[in-house]
Amino acid sequence: MFLRYIACVGLLNLFWEILQLPLYTLWYESSPATIAFAVVHCTLGDLLIATISFFAALVLSGANNWPQQHYGRVALMAGIFGVCYTVFSEWNNTVVTRTWAYSSWMPTLGGIGLSPVLQWVLIPALAFWRLSQQRVGYRA
Repeated sequence: MFLRYIACVGLLNLFWEILQLPLYTLWYESSPATIAFAVVHCTLGDLLIATISFFAALVLSGANNWPQQHYGRVALMAGIFGVCYTVFSEWNNTVVTRTWAYSSWMPTLGGIGLSPVLQWVLIPALAFWRLSQQRVGYRA
């Protein structure tokens, strides 16, 4: 079930990363090769965030028999962990280290881009919802 979750999250994040490119200055200032590298790099980072968030949620929720046990709790916690890390990462990379910058198209709240935050609200929720549809009759 974990591999299905990661596959779903990975695919959705790849599409999201491509769609949100115009919200970053990279889209206007960089070569196609640099943009392609950024998409791959960010998608792999998204997979790492999703994996760590998922396992942290499993451990902290005490879901020894997931997905039969604490399915919703794990889903909620994994999403919250992803959002929290994303808020920190966006702040760190746009304010502290200035690794990247938002274009004028990026909606922000308190200087944090809303697109990446929305990404980590919607994508884990959608992936866990999709898996919950397949969970009926699932046997570990």
